Amino acid sequence: MILPLASSYRTALNRSPDVAWIQQARWNALTPEQKAGFIPFCPDFVIELVSPSDRLTTVQEKMQEYRENGVQLGWLIDRKSQQVEIYRPNCDVEILKSPVSLSGEGILPGFVLSLDSVWQKSDRPQCLCWTTS
Repeated sequence: MILPLASSYRTALNRSPDVAWIQQARWNALTPEQKAGFIPFCPDFVIELVSPSDRLTTVQEKMQEYRENGVQLGWLIDRKSQQVEIYRPNCDVEILKSPVSLSGEGILPGFVLSLDSVWQKSDRPQCLCWTTS
Protein backbone atom coordinates (compact mmCIF):
# COMPACT_ATOMS: atom_id res chain seq x y z
CA MET A 1 0.00 0.00 0.00
CA ILE A 2 1.07 3.57 -0.44
CA LEU A 3 0.48 5.84 2.52
CA PRO A 4 0.01 9.51 1.63
CA LEU A 5 1.94 12.56 2.78
CA ALA A 6 -0.29 12.66 5.86
CA SER A 7 1.74 9.90 7.48
CA SER A 8 3.97 10.57 10.47
CA TYR A 9 7.10 10.70 8.33
CA ARG A 10 5.68 13.39 5.99
CA THR A 11 6.72 11.55 2.83
CA ALA A 12 4.81 9.03 0.75
CA LEU A 13 5.64 5.54 2.00
CA ASN A 14 5.26 2.08 0.54
CA ARG A 15 4.12 -0.22 3.33
CA SER A 16 3.49 -3.92 3.21
CA PRO A 17 1.95 -5.47 6.35
CA ASP A 18 2.39 -9.17 7.06
CA VAL A 19 -1.34 -9.66 6.45
CA ALA A 20 -3.80 -7.23 4.85
CA TRP A 21 -7.47 -7.37 3.90
CA ILE A 22 -9.67 -4.91 2.02
CA GLN A 23 -13.38 -4.94 1.31
CA GLN A 24 -14.32 -6.57 -1.99
CA ALA A 25 -15.84 -3.36 -3.38
CA ARG A 26 -12.59 -1.48 -2.78
CA TRP A 27 -10.60 -4.26 -4.46
CA ASN A 28 -12.94 -4.34 -7.46
CA ALA A 29 -12.49 -0.58 -7.95
CA LEU A 30 -8.73 -0.99 -8.52
CA THR A 31 -7.20 -1.15 -11.99
CA PRO A 32 -5.31 -4.31 -12.99
CA GLU A 33 -2.06 -2.35 -12.64
CA GLN A 34 -2.95 -1.29 -9.10
CA LYS A 35 -3.87 -4.86 -8.17
CA ALA A 36 -0.43 -6.00 -9.35
CA GLY A 37 1.48 -3.51 -7.17
CA PHE A 38 1.11 -1.49 -4.00
CA ILE A 39 -2.53 -0.54 -3.52
CA PRO A 40 -3.05 3.24 -3.38
CA PHE A 41 -4.81 3.24 -0.01
CA CYS A 42 -4.66 1.70 3.43
CA PRO A 43 -6.32 -1.72 3.90
CA ASP A 44 -9.32 -2.15 6.18
CA PHE A 45 -7.50 -4.75 8.32
CA VAL A 46 -3.81 -5.49 8.94
CA ILE A 47 -1.71 -7.88 10.99
CA GLU A 48 1.93 -7.28 11.86
CA LEU A 49 4.07 -9.96 13.51
CA VAL A 50 7.07 -8.77 15.50
CA SER A 51 10.02 -10.73 14.15
CA PRO A 52 13.24 -11.32 16.11
CA SER A 53 15.01 -8.65 14.04
CA ASP A 54 12.30 -6.00 14.60
CA ARG A 55 12.35 -3.22 17.17
CA LEU A 56 8.95 -3.16 18.86
CA THR A 57 8.78 0.65 18.76
CA THR A 58 9.37 0.65 15.00
CA VAL A 59 6.50 -1.79 14.39
CA GLN A 60 4.27 0.18 16.79
CA GLU A 61 4.99 3.34 14.76
CA LYS A 62 4.05 1.44 11.60
CA MET A 63 0.76 0.36 13.19
CA GLN A 64 0.07 3.95 14.17
CA GLU A 65 0.64 5.00 10.53
CA TYR A 66 -1.91 2.42 9.40
CA ARG A 67 -4.43 3.75 11.92
CA GLU A 68 -3.79 7.38 10.90
CA ASN A 69 -4.41 6.40 7.28
CA GLY A 70 -7.71 4.60 7.75
CA VAL A 71 -7.18 1.03 8.91
CA GLN A 72 -10.30 -0.14 10.75
CA LEU A 73 -8.65 -2.94 12.72
CA GLY A 74 -5.00 -3.81 13.25
CA TRP A 75 -3.29 -6.51 15.29
CA LEU A 76 0.33 -6.29 16.37
CA ILE A 77 1.34 -9.76 17.53
CA ASP A 78 4.51 -10.10 19.63
CA ARG A 79 5.35 -13.76 20.09
CA LYS A 80 8.26 -13.08 22.43
CA SER A 81 6.13 -11.25 25.02
CA GLN A 82 2.95 -13.19 24.15
CA GLN A 83 1.18 -9.88 23.76
CA VAL A 84 -1.22 -8.48 21.18
CA GLU A 85 -1.86 -4.79 20.61
CA ILE A 86 -5.18 -3.99 18.94
CA TYR A 87 -5.46 -0.78 16.93
CA ARG A 88 -8.85 0.76 16.10
CA PRO A 89 -9.77 4.25 14.85
CA ASN A 90 -10.27 6.89 17.54
CA CYS A 91 -9.49 4.45 20.38
CA ASP A 92 -6.59 3.84 22.69
CA VAL A 93 -4.51 0.79 21.81
CA GLU A 94 -5.90 -2.27 23.58
CA ILE A 95 -3.24 -4.63 24.95
CA LEU A 96 -4.00 -8.31 25.53
CA LYS A 97 -1.64 -10.68 27.34
CA SER A 98 -1.56 -14.26 25.95
CA PRO A 99 -5.00 -14.29 24.32
CA VAL A 100 -6.16 -17.68 23.04
CA SER A 101 -7.75 -16.16 19.94
CA LEU A 102 -8.64 -12.87 18.26
CA SER A 103 -11.92 -11.89 16.62
CA GLY A 104 -12.34 -9.98 13.37
CA GLU A 105 -15.05 -7.94 15.11
CA GLY A 106 -17.31 -5.94 12.77
CA ILE A 107 -14.62 -5.68 10.09
CA LEU A 108 -14.43 -9.44 9.45
CA PRO A 109 -17.50 -10.97 11.12
CA GLY A 110 -16.99 -14.64 11.91
CA PHE A 111 -13.20 -14.48 11.47
CA VAL A 112 -11.29 -15.95 14.42
CA LEU A 113 -7.52 -16.28 14.62
CA SER A 114 -6.29 -18.99 16.99
CA LEU A 115 -3.03 -18.07 18.71
CA ASP A 116 -2.30 -21.36 20.51
CA SER A 117 0.42 -22.41 18.06
CA VAL A 118 1.90 -18.91 17.98
CA TRP A 119 2.54 -18.89 21.73
CA GLN A 120 4.17 -22.35 21.75
CA LYS A 121 7.94 -22.28 22.13
CA SER A 122 9.55 -23.80 19.07
CA ASP A 123 12.50 -23.25 16.77
CA ARG A 124 10.34 -24.16 13.80
CA PRO A 125 8.47 -21.50 11.83
CA GLN A 126 4.90 -21.04 13.02
CA CYS A 127 1.78 -20.76 10.92
CA LEU A 128 -1.28 -18.73 11.78
CA CYS A 129 -4.54 -20.65 11.61
CA TRP A 130 -7.96 -19.04 11.32
CA THR A 131 -11.56 -19.95 10.89
CA THR A 132 -14.63 -18.18 9.60
CA SER A 133 -18.22 -18.98 10.32
